Amino acid sequence: MRTLLITGPGGSGRTTVAAATALAAARAGDRVLVLSADRDDTLGAVLGTPTGSEPVAAGERLTAWRPDAAAGFRDDLTAFQERATTALDLLGASRLDPEEVTPLPGAEELTLLRALRDAALSEQHDLLVVDLPATPHALALLALPEELRRYLRRLLPSERQAARALRPVLGRLAGVPMPAEWLYETAARWDVELAAVEAVVADRRTAVRLVAEPGPAGADAVRAAVLALALRGLRPDVLIANRVASEEWPAALVVQQRKVLEEWQETYDVHAVPHLGHDPRGADDLAALAVPNAVNPVSFTVEWPVTDHLADDGVLVWSLPLPGALRDDLDLVRRGDELVVTAGPFRRIVPLPSALRRCSVDGAALRDGVLRIRFAPDPRLWPGTR
Repeated sequence: MRTLLITGPGGSGRTTVAAATALAAARAGDRVLVLSADRDDTLGAVLGTPTGSEPVAAGERLTAWRPDAAAGFRDDLTAFQERATTALDLLGASRLDPEEVTPLPGAEELTLLRALRDAALSEQHDLLVVDLPATPHALALLALPEELRRYLRRLLPSERQAARALRPVLGRLAGVPMPAEWLYETAARWDVELAAVEAVVADRRTAVRLVAEPGPAGADAVRAAVLALALRGLRPDVLIANRVASEEWPAALVVQQRKVLEEWQETYDVHAVPHLGHDPRGADDLAALAVPNAVNPVSFTVEWPVTDHLADDGVLVWSLPLPGALRDDLDLVRRGDELVVTAGPFRRIVPLPSALRRCSVDGAALRDGVLRIRFAPDPRLWPGTR
């Protein structure tokens, strides 16, 4: 199954574009699921079919789904309380009833990630169209699985699980229950679930599509989004220039949009979508937008290659494509076997490739949108360099 993740700045019409893309693909013969995490049923309003916690038919070969974060959070909390009965009783904690539970911040994001994983693994559809939140939240959402897995590995490292066999003995000696088995089991289950989401995002059949209005604010948002995606090893397949004015619109607006469109077309694969003069509602309006429904089969994940320059310069070079990055906004910090990369307001902690873990950072340079980091072999760790 192909997956299309659609995002854009707030107010750019990304939900409308997601719905139009899903409808066009369904009419072209694909079995399509369009997924949204909005609390308000914006997707249903655009499609003309109310959506909710259960998938609903929104047209021939088209299914729409808006998972309920509150229900998912209640189910997770209930399961947690059941598994943590001993610890809760020991602490004298009272249970929460399902009806008094409201989702915590971040519940929508986790619910959407879980739905994304379940939909991708179901094999019931040919195309999954995901209406992501506005760009800043969407980028944080895409980063969440990797970051949570890193936290789990730091807080509950796998080697500590070897001590599980000793806990019953220690518990009898201490006279109180020791950390329960469910803690590690839960962490392992979360790690598997998060790994599945990571695999969907990194799959070569997954593409990210940006939606923005051609104008100064849209141009700034696109530059920031492309840089943030690059930091995650992704690049957009298509840039949807939404609500493009016709020649009958005010001349100043037409000229402004045309200038931005020309700049975008020099760098991106741009598809212009016309402004209908009103908010699109229903299948006829969505069809009139004529958005592209095909996902380019070329992988839109970006490799970060390590190049061997040992013979010439005595270094290995790690190349990180970061289009739009500014030299003054870049920062690198080596922490053990990880590298903290900061580009403007965005940051990512990445594990070093195995060969680079035996090296020290020897410098870095940004040229033509590519950050090249030089690594010199550490004589204490690299054979034959003493």
